[in-house]
Formats: sequence, structure tokens, C-alpha cells
Amino acid sequence: MPLPARFPAPAVVAALLGIVAALMPTAARADEAPAFEVIDDLGAGVEVRDYAPMLLASIVVDSADFGQASSLGFPPLADYISGDNNRRERIGMTSPVTQGGGPGRWVVGFVMPARYTAESLPRPRDPRIRITSVPRRSVAAIRFRGRFNTFRYAESLRVLEIQLGRSDWIADGEPQAAQYDAPWVPGPLRRNEVLLPVRRRE
Repeated sequence: MPLPARFPAPAVVAALLGIVAALMPTAARADEAPAFEVIDDLGAGVEVRDYAPMLLASIVVDSADFGQASSLGFPPLADYISGDNNRRERIGMTSPVTQGGGPGRWVVGFVMPARYTAESLPRPRDPRIRITSVPRRSVAAIRFRGRFNTFRYAESLRVLEIQLGRSDWIADGEPQAAQYDAPWVPGPLRRNEVLLPVRRRE
């Protein structure tokens, strides 16, 4: 049955969303993200990626709530990359913002731009912020759109774990939420992922 005339066709909606994304301010879309190669497709939207080494700036937040932890962890990290460091240098925003852990101890992280090394990266002035060198690793990932919430995260993690159980891979770490967009980006344009370090079964 054709859609009523007052509703735009799906192709028109998709085109409009594409235009909005193209016009989105640069501040809303961090252009740099960690380099990776997809090395396996587990089905149901789950893939295994080989990530290059990266640097992560992170902060531990004591909160019972995921959203509150994100709100508390983001500002000091944003201050750090905006110049609150030993060189007063603007580091630049990348994506995604990661969050792992659980109630009482959440870890919120910013991936650092690839141009930096552990030696050249400015040191944070805030003693709560840690800089960690993350080695090359394999990570299972599943993507979902829309506003991030704990229900979508839990459902995506469930699908990821089901597909992982049917594969040659097993978990090798704790899951993380990854959010790629600024808060003001419209829901349909938002990219979120669940990431889980993995290794091949022996």
C-alpha cells in the first residue's frame, strides 16, 4: 500500500537526513577515529575488527547511573583536550567517547589523535586523568542508531554475545559503550557501538 501523500517517501527521508549530516557543524562530528580493519563477519551486524595501537585519556567516575557518569566524566576530559594540560595545547576531539565499568566505578575515555605518541602527548593537569597506551587488539563490535540508552546497549550486547558464542572467538576483556556524536546530533543520525575485546578460541 502506498504511503499517504502527507508522509515523505523513505528515499526522500534518507536524502534529507544525508543533507542534515553534511551540514552538521564540524564540532558535532569528530572526523578522526581509531584505525581498524574488519577481519571477520559474525552475522547479525556483529563484526570483528583489528585495531591499531592507540592512546586513551580516561577518568574514573563514581556514580550509580550510566548517564550521570558520562555527564561527570566528559567535562574534565574536554577541558584536557581544550588546553588544560602542561603545554596549554588544544589536542582536538576524536571519536568515539568510550565508557566501561559499572555502577560505582565507570571509566570514561577519549581516544587521542593518531599524530601523538606517548612521549609527545601533552600531560593532563587534572591528576584524575590517566593516559594509557592500548596495544593492537581484536575487538567484536555491533552498531546501533538513535539516542543512547542502557536498554539499547544491553540488547546490542546480548546480540553480540550470542553471535560470539557461535563463532571461533571468545571474550578477552570487558564490554564498552562507544558514542560517536555530540549530544545535539539528531537521534536518527547518531552512531553508537558496543565494543568487546576478543581472541580466537584455542
